[in-house]
Amino acid sequence: MRRRSRNECRGSALHPVLVVVVLLGILGAYFLVWGGARDRLVVYCAHDSVYSEKILREFEKATGIPVSIRFDTEGTKSLALTELLIREKENPRCDVFWNNQLLGTAALKEHGILHPYKGPGFERIPDRFKDPDGCWCGFAARLRVYIVNTDKLSPTEEAIGKVLEGSLSRVAIAKPLYGTTLSHYSVLWQEWGEEKLKAWHNDWRERGVSEALGNATVKNLVAQGVCDIGLTDTDDFFVGKDNGKPVAMLPYRLESGEVICMPNTVCIIRGTGRLEQAKKLTDYLLSAECELALAKSKSRQVPLGAVEEEELSEEVRELKQWTKEAYALNSVVEVRAACLSWLKSEYLK
Repeated sequence: MRRRSRNECRGSALHPVLVVVVLLGILGAYFLVWGGARDRLVVYCAHDSVYSEKILREFEKATGIPVSIRFDTEGTKSLALTELLIREKENPRCDVFWNNQLLGTAALKEHGILHPYKGPGFERIPDRFKDPDGCWCGFAARLRVYIVNTDKLSPTEEAIGKVLEGSLSRVAIAKPLYGTTLSHYSVLWQEWGEEKLKAWHNDWRERGVSEALGNATVKNLVAQGVCDIGLTDTDDFFVGKDNGKPVAMLPYRLESGEVICMPNTVCIIRGTGRLEQAKKLTDYLLSAECELALAKSKSRQVPLGAVEEEELSEEVRELKQWTKEAYALNSVVEVRAACLSWLKSEYLK
């Protein structure tokens, strides 16, 4: 048998050392990446990423606080994230929730999931758009509207009323299980009562209303002339308008004459390990600068706090006047759960 030389023995002895060095390098890189991810402020966001991600990245640049964002989908707007937060109550992963509507956020308070905070951003928002205990606060609102294809129909209340009296095959609405349409139904439950809402809902379906996956699809159906009118939100309407489609909008009004105003909301999740960073993001979202940025975006969201009026477009100024007639959504929080339970029995059979 050939005896190995001294050099060969030395070479083979280095291999275990190299292995240890490589392993330590891999572990170091893993903990560096894992530690960095753990230090990020985790934001669940139900608002459209095309508008919200830019805001959150600007916050990163301004503060140096890294943010990890989890978005939802168009088909399950806001409901999926609110239910995820409920499931994660005992072991929260989220630090701040940016919801695109109010009622789902308010329901989280009932589950004891929210950490109260009244910072400078909270103070600048009118009382009717925020929780008195500071558990959540609204900002940058949209409104429920009729979208009308002007090639098919005159954009007047009289013309819309006539269409709604007949076949509804050319009328579109999103399935009310999610998003702002769920909030819309909850308002009607509060105003009309359970039985009248159920009768109205069944009547619309029997008369052939087109039920879409979401508000954006409602806008598409009307903009493309498949439907004459639809119920959607102002931000979706503006997408159709900006694309040069023959569309106009009218506010959806309750029998009282009030409009349904849907603020974005922000809240801090109880148990966060990044409370100070969460407070900074909350104040950032509730600032005049953030509301103006969303007002100037293509979504034309309506500032709820005081801003420089001359910086608003005529379109947003008109919508801001509508918000003065906003229905008090705080009164609907208790009935939302019952309304949602019924809708799940209708659509998730």
